[in-house]
Amino acid sequence: MVDRRAALRVLLAFVAALVVWSTFSRPYERLVARSTEAVLRAFERPAVTRLEAVDPGFRVERRDFPPGSPRPGLPAADLHFNFVLLASLFALDRKPWEGGRVARLLLAGAVLFLVHVVALALQVQSVYATALGPWSEARYGPFARNVWAGGFHFYQIAGRFAAPFAIWWALRRGDSADEGEPSRRARRGGRRKKKRN
Repeated sequence: MVDRRAALRVLLAFVAALVVWSTFSRPYERLVARSTEAVLRAFERPAVTRLEAVDPGFRVERRDFPPGSPRPGLPAADLHFNFVLLASLFALDRKPWEGGRVARLLLAGAVLFLVHVVALALQVQSVYATALGPWSEARYGPFARNVWAGGFHFYQIAGRFAAPFAIWWALRRGDSADEGEPSRRARRGGRRKKKRN
């Protein structure tokens, strides 16, 4: 039987998360772009990558690109729309705004942010490895091309949906244990009473 209250909570959380996501997606994309740029440049010699959050996504800049060459553009919404799914999953709890559940949701959001940074880094490296013609072939071998392209395609096909579920499940386990604790205590108490009788 469908739990109507849970379904209503999920629906309301979905709508609220959709509003938050659409309102703050542009500043969030700037944060993801800056963070991913820092990660990429930490491993580059020389550090040449620049990422810009532009409407409607990200633009990849490199200091060694020829001045007139096109700059790769990357979609943004596909990368981080799964925040809405994550918030909706946390609404399955009977009292999602109580106690440590809000803290767990914030922690889940922080973990998902790290996932987005890694996913964008994979996408940029996939572009470098496969989409720039002779430049890509001169700098990336077959193994590297497969690793970067495969990593990003995995996120696109499965990872962006699996990540919210995995984060929610991992952080919710403590709640599940806490919810089961009263019933375990009641069963233990019932056994003690039977022994006394």
